[in-house]
Amino acid sequence: MSSTTKSPKKVAKAALLVASRALPPYSHQFSPKKFTQPQLFACLVLKTIFKTDYRGITFFLADMPNLRRALGLKSVPHFTTLQKASQRLLKQSNITSLLSFTIAKLKKRIPLAAIDSTGFQSGHISPYYYSIREKAAKNLSWNHFKRWPKIAVIVDVVTHLIIACFPTRGPGRDTKHFKETLAQLPPDFSIRHLVADAGYDSEATHVYAREKLGIITTIPPTASPKPKHLPKKPYRRLMAVAFDSKAYKKRWQVETAFSMIKRNLGYTIRAKKEHAQNAEIVLLALTHNIKIVLLIKELFYRPK
Repeated sequence: MSSTTKSPKKVAKAALLVASRALPPYSHQFSPKKFTQPQLFACLVLKTIFKTDYRGITFFLADMPNLRRALGLKSVPHFTTLQKASQRLLKQSNITSLLSFTIAKLKKRIPLAAIDSTGFQSGHISPYYYSIREKAAKNLSWNHFKRWPKIAVIVDVVTHLIIACFPTRGPGRDTKHFKETLAQLPPDFSIRHLVADAGYDSEATHVYAREKLGIITTIPPTASPKPKHLPKKPYRRLMAVAFDSKAYKKRWQVETAFSMIKRNLGYTIRAKKEHAQNAEIVLLALTHNIKIVLLIKELFYRPK
C-alpha cells in the first residue's frame, strides 16, 4: 500500500516542482510578476493540506516563515489572489498537464487500473446534526443533499495514484461520465486493463473502451435489475460466462484511494458555486498524488 507524507514543507516543495514543470512562470507577459504560477499552485495545495479557506492559508503562511522560504515567497499573497489563481490554474487543460507530472514515475502503459466515483459533502452541516434533524422531522422532506459534488477517477491499483479525474455532480449513473473520465487521461499514457463496479455495466461502455480505445474491461453484468438469464449483448454476455475475477479483486484499490483522500484531506467542499466546487475537488486529487511519499522521492531524485 502506498504511504503519504505528513510534512507540509515536503508537500509544498513537491507541489512547486510539479507546477514548475507543468505551468509557465506567469500567466501573461504583462502580469505583475509578484508571484509565479507554481508558487500560487503550491499555496493552493497547502490550503488543501491544512483544510482551510483562502483567508486561512494566508494566516498560516504569515505565521510559518519556513514554508515561505521553501516556496521562495518574499511576501504572503492576498486571499483574493489565491482565489483568482484557483479559477485560472485549475482549468481542465492545466489539470491534465499537472496530473501527467504527478504520475511521471509510472509506466506509460498502465497494466491495470480501476475507475469509480465518490461524492463529497457540500456545506458545513455536521453529519450528527443531519441525522437527528432527519429523525425529528418525520413528516418533513429533508432533502438538503439533492445534488452534491462528485468526482470520477481512474486509479493505478499498484500505487493508488490518480491518473485521470473528472468532476461532476451526483446523483446519477456512473456510465454517464465514463467517456469523459477516460478522455482526461494524459496523452502519453494508456491503459491495458480497466476494472469497474456494476455502476458502469453497459454494453456501450464495453464497446467504447474495447473497440475505440483498445482497453480490456472487466465489469460485472449485474446492473439493476439483475438479469434472470444470460445477457444478449456480446460483451455483457462475455462478462457473465468468462468473468476475470482475479483482475476484479484489485478494484477495491480505488476505494482505498478514496479513503486516503477523505481521511487525509477531508470530505467537505467549502465552495458554493459549481465551477468553484469542481476546482476544489480536482485540487484534492492533485494533492493526493503529491502527498504520496514514493512520488515525492522520485520527483526530487529524477534529473530534469
